[in-house]
Amino acid sequence: MISPSVRCLLKLSWICVVCVVFIGSFVFPLGPQGKPTSGASSASAGQNQKQDMARADREAIHGRIRDLQCQPLKDVAITSATLRLKTFSDDRGEFTIHPASPDGQIRFDFELPGYYPESLILEFRNQDAEVEVTLTPVRIVRQEVTVVASRLDIPLSTTPAATSLVGPDTLDAMSRSVAVDEALRGIPGVKVDNQANGERVHMSIRGQGILTERGIRGIQVLLDGLPLNDPTGFVPDLFDVDWAGVQQMEIVRGPLAFLYGGGSAGGVIDIQTRDAGNTFHGALSTSGGSNGFYKGRGELSGPFSHGSFFLAGSRDAGDGYRDHTAFWSDNIYGKLSFDVTSRLRLNALVMGTGFFNQNAEGLNLAWLQQDRRMANPDALTYNEYQKTIRGTGGLSGQWTISEGQRLSFTFYSRRTQYDEPVPSSVAHRTLFSPGGSSQYDLEQGSGWVKNHLSLGFDLDGQFIDEFRHPNLGNAVEGTSLLSNQSITQNRVAGYVVDRLGLGTKWALLLSMRFDHIGNSLTDYLKFNGLDLSGDRIFNRRTGRVGVNWNPKEQIGLYASWGQGFLPPATEELYANPAALGGFNQSLIPATSSGAEVGIRGHVKNRFYFDSTVFRLDTKNDFERYRVSSRPLETFYRNAGQSRRYGLETSVRWLPTSRVTFNSSYTYSHFLYTQYNSITYPGNLIGNLLPNSPVHQFFAEASFDFPQKLTLNVSTQAFSRAYIDATNRTWIDGYGLLDARLSRTWQRRKIYATAFVYGKNLTGTRYIAFTEPDPDGNSYQPGPEREVFAGLQIRF
Repeated sequence: MISPSVRCLLKLSWICVVCVVFIGSFVFPLGPQGKPTSGASSASAGQNQKQDMARADREAIHGRIRDLQCQPLKDVAITSATLRLKTFSDDRGEFTIHPASPDGQIRFDFELPGYYPESLILEFRNQDAEVEVTLTPVRIVRQEVTVVASRLDIPLSTTPAATSLVGPDTLDAMSRSVAVDEALRGIPGVKVDNQANGERVHMSIRGQGILTERGIRGIQVLLDGLPLNDPTGFVPDLFDVDWAGVQQMEIVRGPLAFLYGGGSAGGVIDIQTRDAGNTFHGALSTSGGSNGFYKGRGELSGPFSHGSFFLAGSRDAGDGYRDHTAFWSDNIYGKLSFDVTSRLRLNALVMGTGFFNQNAEGLNLAWLQQDRRMANPDALTYNEYQKTIRGTGGLSGQWTISEGQRLSFTFYSRRTQYDEPVPSSVAHRTLFSPGGSSQYDLEQGSGWVKNHLSLGFDLDGQFIDEFRHPNLGNAVEGTSLLSNQSITQNRVAGYVVDRLGLGTKWALLLSMRFDHIGNSLTDYLKFNGLDLSGDRIFNRRTGRVGVNWNPKEQIGLYASWGQGFLPPATEELYANPAALGGFNQSLIPATSSGAEVGIRGHVKNRFYFDSTVFRLDTKNDFERYRVSSRPLETFYRNAGQSRRYGLETSVRWLPTSRVTFNSSYTYSHFLYTQYNSITYPGNLIGNLLPNSPVHQFFAEASFDFPQKLTLNVSTQAFSRAYIDATNRTWIDGYGLLDARLSRTWQRRKIYATAFVYGKNLTGTRYIAFTEPDPDGNSYQPGPEREVFAGLQIRF
């Protein structure tokens, strides 16, 4: 019998086939004998011939398109909205265009899959013109790319911070395109644990967020400029991101609270979806494989008068590797960009997200040895799951006031319905999260001294209505209320950043920020007449200084020192050990400060390198614990201090135009310098932080063969990691081997890619995620060998 997931995959495949035939019937219409024809009558063909001869008498634009090795590129799409035409380069990489207008300014766009798009503005003066265009493969790291996550629009080569880029070469080669761990495998300093082989992940940068039970702490996440963090800096999930539509990611590591407050103690991840472009594009894709996984997706983009649009929708689902880990996800995404005036550009965004996953919880050692795929018995008894329904709207823009002044702004509103049964209760939360930010930039100076001043303001809010009923088993709710409360949160912050450029080699950065975070709770239950209403307010000042020196154009050195802080997140605040409801009144923010020194550069676009050493000191780190009267719940307290230092390095080598090698290595030495624990007795000073392997390694080789056949082979390895702060129990180190084989076909307007992907080909048994669970249910096994296949068609 065919399983439901396989039937869905077959349906998606047939949909793609039908769409290809439908599109092909318009792109390559067939004549009476089944042969391609222009579809025009002989009379119209003669008329077109006369027009072509007349056009040949006029002046023309002749062009040649090459790659970095000066080899001609065939089937490059050349479009011009000005001339309203689209043509393609021939076998010699050449093209000829006869402008309809006698002269004027003409914009051309050049696109070819596997290469960065390029644009050219030509002044045509009614005479023959020749242009030379060079396209850069996506595997090349472009040093001139602007890092916008820093809110400074600084080129990568002069950014005074450890920064990594994830480009189309990585994003287009993901196995399933459902979770961030696929995109960030090769980024040093970043650790991503996929908790259930689906979209739920646990992430940390330089150990910040490593002790979080769920979601993402200490990392600011932006999606097309919209923050996914709440006012406390907490990111509950990344379900809004359809990874198959992401064009580029920027990862800035280190304490960056001066830019985003409590959400950026560990760094910033800026996710940018595909631009609409100046021509119509579409794509259909389907994939499926092990553990009942399938995904279907479609997108459409194109221009309109004074703007462009991008629309996408997707559905994915899977059974999961373990029992009780099935999931499904729906995503709808729309982006509208338009120029209101020559000085004002606006971007309107809308997102719809639905996500459901069963929660198998962690296993203890006895259960792990019995059956790696089993769920925690409590997860089955109480039918644990999480369900999220969310809608988001946003508006961002930039107003160029004058040549040296501009104003950027972002406004958004997000509504979430969240439901979760756990052994102690069934929780229901409705969250409404509005917010916005603005930044004024002033550029002054010329010649040797240039100054860039930025003044910014953030205002975010969140309103939560939450109530809980007892879980009687199988997520059946009792009639009594365990809690009934509303929470109002707000963050008001202002910052100033000054960047001073001294010639072409030196750049200095100085910044400061102030954050005010307010939390207010209203208790409607008032159990036994006790009103648990209350407030918690956190204020913090942070700063950062940095310097960048480029002794040569290809080499940059940087050093910086910065501060960060982690205010208690919503989940941590209303996990109150004193009562069912109300705030935990004992929690205070964790703080950090650290320095880094690094070097980045490249040698003739063949060899790229980036290396950073860092030290980070933290205070008031959080600890998880439980109380005997409520053994099924987890609570938090400030327990210790730590010192963290390490090395992050990555290299990319392109020995030939058809071969690419990537590798990264992270050395992490994170230890407690003070720890006052109520969960783990004894002296824990000098012990390593849990879930923090000392060594982390990634390597990948990519080979391009004739007939557009590509093979990618990669490995990822971790040394052993401790389960908790006692360092008495650990998981062994492990390594995973993956491979992807793809074949691409192109016929002018149609571009198709088929692939097969093997994950963990050696069938290694490993633990995908561990948590310092006080009752020992710490282990969540990862999947063994998996195979996926898919087809994507672009037009």
